[in-house]
Amino acid sequence: MNDFQVLIDELVKFRDERHWEQFHNSKDLALAISIEAAELNELFLWKRTEEAEMVDKEKITEELADIFAFALLLAEKNGLEVKLIVLDKIRKNGLKYPVDKSKNIATKYTDL
Repeated sequence: MNDFQVLIDELVKFRDERHWEQFHNSKDLALAISIEAAELNELFLWKRTEEAEMVDKEKITEELADIFAFALLLAEKNGLEVKLIVLDKIRKNGLKYPVDKSKNIATKYTDL
């Protein structure tokens, strides 16, 4: 069993003990990810780069945990294997952003 599956199993156990599966449809899980991401963004709002690097790590940890939890539950809901989909996305991004064209620049792949 991989580490992602251990996390998913714990999340599902937590969810099922509370009978929350009824609320965990794909739409609402996606919305929850977006809302938690907005809460993470709020930690950095109006801060200069130097200030942003000093944001309370405990608060970052809490928001990231929420984002990861809902993302893992969304993957589970849709029968997706997290390790495989992330590795596949890295491979696809490698094709879109070859090192020789994208190193040290933040240009979108369509403009390389």
